[in-house]
Amino acid sequence: MAKKSISEIVAEIALPFVEQADCELVDVEYVKEGSDWFLRIYIDKPGGVTLDDCENVSRPLSDKLDELDPISHNFYLEVSSPGLERPLKKPADFTRAIGSPVEIRLYKAVDGVKKFEGELVAFDGESLTIRTDKDENLKFTIDQISKAKKVYKF
Repeated sequence: MAKKSISEIVAEIALPFVEQADCELVDVEYVKEGSDWFLRIYIDKPGGVTLDDCENVSRPLSDKLDELDPISHNFYLEVSSPGLERPLKKPADFTRAIGSPVEIRLYKAVDGVKKFEGELVAFDGESLTIRTDKDENLKFTIDQISKAKKVYKF
């Protein structure tokens, strides 16, 4: 069995606190920026999250992380909304995004291209189809996708 990443461990710890705040756990990132480490917890709910929602997750989660100590060095804990250009990770995210403009990045280029944009027109749990500005339908399997997110153009 593969060893769990810090993000996976923290996601398991955070989930009850996120659910208690009537929110959805969107993503957990553990990243180094400069000399500092950041643990970012992204939460969402219909209508968007408030500062109170973030605080209602952050305080008890911080206490639990101090108690369990899954990270051996200092880090900054941030709890926030994923923003407008929310990442698409879980099947429910893709299903919810049908009809929306999305950006798809692939692990391996197709015809020399790794980044595609278009309207998400279909998702069946294993693959998705986007319609590009040129009215082409492009189909990708979930295994091909390194990153996917909704996009907004103003």
